[in-house]
Formats: sequence, C-alpha cells, structure tokens
Amino acid sequence: MQEFVLYSLNNYSHFLPYLAVASVVLIVVSIMLIPKFVAQIPCDYFVSTKNSNQIKHSSFRATVKTCIQNLLGIFLIGVGALMLLLPGQGLLTILLGILISDFPGKYKFEQYLVKKPAILNSLNWIRRKQNVPELYIK
Repeated sequence: MQEFVLYSLNNYSHFLPYLAVASVVLIVVSIMLIPKFVAQIPCDYFVSTKNSNQIKHSSFRATVKTCIQNLLGIFLIGVGALMLLLPGQGLLTILLGILISDFPGKYKFEQYLVKKPAILNSLNWIRRKQNVPELYIK
C-alpha cells in the first residue's frame, strides 16, 4: 500500500513548484486584501435582525453585479478552503467569501460563524489594526 501511495505522489511531483508559487501568492494576497475587506464591514452588521442583503434583481446591471459578486465570493471561499491546507488565513477568507456572496440563509449563517470566539477575536484584531471600531454581535 505504501508503494502505491509513493508511486502516486511521484506521478504528481511536477505540480509541487506550482503549488509552492500558489501558496506564496495566496499568502501575499490575503495579507494585503483581507484587512481591507474586514475594515469595510459595518460595526453593527451582525446586530441587526433585518437582512439587508437580500437578492435583488431589478435591472440587468444589478443582475450582472450580483453575478460578479457571487463569483468573487465563490473564488474567495475556494481560496480559503485551499488556505486551510496551505499557509494563509483560510477561515477568514472563507468568511469574507460568504459575506460578499448572496444566497438564501446567508445572514443567519454569517451570524453563526461570527459568534465563534476565535473568528470574532480575529476579525476585531484586524479591525483594531485598521483603526476601525470593533464588531458588535447580539
């Protein structure tokens, strides 16, 4: 069995340099962009019971904007999932992907995630570094 695993890994060894470059790029991009996105979240966003991010399709422009937003959100969720295995801020990147995208039940899911002490503490630490008020949760 070990021979099969080693043989399988050797077949894909040419991907290792690409994986290393992707890892470095993800670290740099996450260090640059995540604080900017976290600072954009209103401090009372998680206090409101009213969902202000409902899907709205009133015009072609709004539909295109929603599609681009969702594609960016899906991309961030995918990159965050990779960062769980590679170096980087995986959970925060996944959370930002969820915050950016639009889907039913999103607001309750966001509140569930942010109530986790590790995630809330990380978000507030980033916000303090950006000189932005901390997030409030109910």
